[in-house]
Amino acid sequence: MKKEDQLIIYTDGGARGNPGPAAIGAVVGDKNYFEAIGTATNNVAEYKAVIFALKKAKSLLGGDKAKKTEVEVRSDSELIVNQIKGEYQVKEETLKPLFIDVWNARQEFKSVDFVLIPREKNKEADKLVNRALDTLL
Repeated sequence: MKKEDQLIIYTDGGARGNPGPAAIGAVVGDKNYFEAIGTATNNVAEYKAVIFALKKAKSLLGGDKAKKTEVEVRSDSELIVNQIKGEYQVKEETLKPLFIDVWNARQEFKSVDFVLIPREKNKEADKLVNRALDTLL
């Protein structure tokens, strides 16, 4: 597999208060994105960050290239990574449609793997979330 057929994504989501003002951050390859998403829980923000990042990756790559690309999504959210990998059940009703959105977005790529990383390894995405939250408050 050639390096250009691989894409690393870092995602993070957060809320100040739970629920509270929320934002997402994503590092897609070498590009940074952040956005306020209104009021949400931390878990909803984490899911929305993954969905945003996968859609952004497809948009950047284009459909044909996306179908040939292996994506690795790195997140420090144990809940999100383990739910998406099927190791935890999605019990919270508000997360079920977001889980389906992630599942559908995955179909646009050759493969999408989810990797749980320590918070220290996700500093850039975390910084982006805080930058977006700072614009809200």
